[in-house]
Amino acid sequence: MELAERLEPGAIVCLIGDLGTGKTTLTKAIAEGLGIDDVVTSPTFTIVQEYTGGRLPLYHFDVYRITDISDMEELGYEEYFYGEGICVIEWADQIMDIIPDDSIAIHLYYGPEEGTRIYEYIGD
Repeated sequence: MELAERLEPGAIVCLIGDLGTGKTTLTKAIAEGLGIDDVVTSPTFTIVQEYTGGRLPLYHFDVYRITDISDMEELGYEEYFYGEGICVIEWADQIMDIIPDDSIAIHLYYGPEEGTRIYEYIGD
């Protein structure tokens, strides 16, 4: 995947979209592009899942259940955001107050036909 090849240490990819629009599927593709062989699943109940073994570590966040930014602080999000890996954050619109300005945002929408999706990439 071209996006994964372009990602540098410390990159943050924010995924924003309704349930079922493909956030976890896109995360799986990014993991594959980084050379990660692990099975990637949504970390809904653990908030963050760590994957290593690829070109860079992948920190996969699902912040759907975050109700307060202090929950992210307790998790130690800054170590992930400003570390040597890649962060992919599902439901990133829930925590935009703490997302760095230079992050990549991808909005995911249902396409006009069943089974299709539209990805709107916002970043450099």
